[in-house]
Amino acid sequence: MNIFMMILVAVFMVGFYMISSPSQRVPEQETEYAINKSDMRAVAECASAQHNAQIRGTTFQDVCIEQNYVRSQFICLGSGMRVTSCEILRNKRPEYSYIVTATGILPDGSYNDMLSILEEYFPDAGAFGVFMDGKIMTGGTAGARIVPDAIIDEMELENGQLVYLTQYEIPTEDTVFSVPVDTDIVCPVGTVKTYKFGRWQCVGYNTKIDCGGDTIWDSELMTCVADESKKPLCAEQQTAVLVDSVWECVNPFPEKVCPSGWIARLNYSTLEWECVADPSQTPDVKKCDTVSHGVIFGPVGTTPRVPSTSCTDCEVMITNPDTCVSTCVPDPSKVNNPACFPGDADECTGPHKGIYFGFPNRAYATSIDEIRGYTIPLDAQHSQNRMFNCLDCGNAEIDSGRSVPPYISVCKASAQ
Repeated sequence: MNIFMMILVAVFMVGFYMISSPSQRVPEQETEYAINKSDMRAVAECASAQHNAQIRGTTFQDVCIEQNYVRSQFICLGSGMRVTSCEILRNKRPEYSYIVTATGILPDGSYNDMLSILEEYFPDAGAFGVFMDGKIMTGGTAGARIVPDAIIDEMELENGQLVYLTQYEIPTEDTVFSVPVDTDIVCPVGTVKTYKFGRWQCVGYNTKIDCGGDTIWDSELMTCVADESKKPLCAEQQTAVLVDSVWECVNPFPEKVCPSGWIARLNYSTLEWECVADPSQTPDVKKCDTVSHGVIFGPVGTTPRVPSTSCTDCEVMITNPDTCVSTCVPDPSKVNNPACFPGDADECTGPHKGIYFGFPNRAYATSIDEIRGYTIPLDAQHSQNRMFNCLDCGNAEIDSGRSVPPYISVCKASAQ
């Protein structure tokens, strides 16, 4: 009987050892690890696919989106690290632009498995990891990435979520110009080819001639001629003649007798004849009989606007003695003129402010020696009002290398 009991106990001990031995539990533990690793990899791949689709502007449709509560969002921040619109408004971009993708909260105890998956399969993903206490814990040696508080509040992030964060720059839409396709034309001398009213045309250069006195420009003769519309009605026995480009009523038979080199001329103040030097005997020292004004407004082919006094209160007219062309240039002495600079010019000084002139176009500044070789800024930050203005750079400073006050003031590019 004792022998039978000993055999039975021996059989029982052998069975218990075989069932509970470590060699039998290893396959079960390896299978559980493989299942958990596969689940974590599926979550990471789903979040990555959704994030990449958001970057490319496409849609990723898969059942894993709902299963893992995956969501993506564009978030932009201003200079004060507050959420703002992700648009370019008045040529100003948001300070920071992000694409943020987040999943649901991962199961407890699976964070290390997820970090191992990210290190193995997403080593170059950047800020892709488990969110914990305001930081994204990434795999490998990349460390942690701090998430701005505004993004945490906007996405309502919680500890244990898988978060993918990418910073990007809002692209500028390219302006597409359609080039007109038409038969080419050859324009005669004195005209230029331009596309106007839906077809190519030959139009004259935008040059207006300023004829002085009572004369008017003749486009056929290309010279100043007497303006008959301004010819006065003279008294009896008088006739209207053009003297120094001005109509005058002259008596052809004056009673006044003048010496040689002098002529009789009626003094309209006293209504008496007097002897004056004969202008025909005086050599003409004027180099420019006519003065032409370069048109400031409008491209080639447009109707130019040349007022009688084309210079503003902030400008002065200069005439090139060689070409006889008059142009308007800024007058720095008018900076303190209220009609030219509405404000106190002394307040527009310092490292962050500067006075500049509102150039209408770059061709306007070609005759100004002080700014020769400098680039004229023609953007939304600078006015083209042909007056002196104050440029406020805010937190940025005036770029002294590109600025020539009071003609040009340019802000330094703000650091990102």
